[in-house]
Amino acid sequence: MTDVITIELALAGDIARIAELANRAAESGSANFATEPEPVDDWQHAWESTRATHPWLVARSAGQVLGFAKASPHRARGAYQWTAEMTVYIDEVWHGRRIGSSLYAVLIPLLDAQGYALLLAGITAGHLASERLHATAGFTRCGTFHRAGWKLGAWHDVGYWELVLQPNDGAPAPIRGVDETWAARAVRPQRRTRDGIERTRA
Repeated sequence: MTDVITIELALAGDIARIAELANRAAESGSANFATEPEPVDDWQHAWESTRATHPWLVARSAGQVLGFAKASPHRARGAYQWTAEMTVYIDEVWHGRRIGSSLYAVLIPLLDAQGYALLLAGITAGHLASERLHATAGFTRCGTFHRAGWKLGAWHDVGYWELVLQPNDGAPAPIRGVDETWAARAVRPQRRTRDGIERTRA
């Protein structure tokens, strides 16, 4: 039987599952620096406060969220508004099935269409699958924070990766809203099967 996977904007009803995936990663290793489970309410607040300008996407199959990818503000000061940080977590059952690549194949063009100039991703040292995902998506390593976090009895370095979307030196245009950009189909939703990814019509 063919698995049909769609890449969609996250809904309010998806946030508990998104928090579950992130918390599971935090509990099982060092990829996520949280040292205790983060409440669903915190994730709900983050979604409500950022979703207008920063996309939250889910990979869905048969009604189940298999993974998510999102953008978030890099820093609060105004000059940083054209920079976004990336987050992606996939259910471990679906690791190695290119779910992360499918999410990024929608998220990155969407952010580009919105007008973001730079994307950043922090990856804990040793997480080679995440490094491969970002390198394949076009990111390059731009620096390392040494001994950035203590977890599971050890210090961990964090490598930072960047993807420049707007290389020109002119003044940037205002960031377009997520819903406006999505509705304009600057990036179309995608359907993925075992045989590959298919873009769907509006």
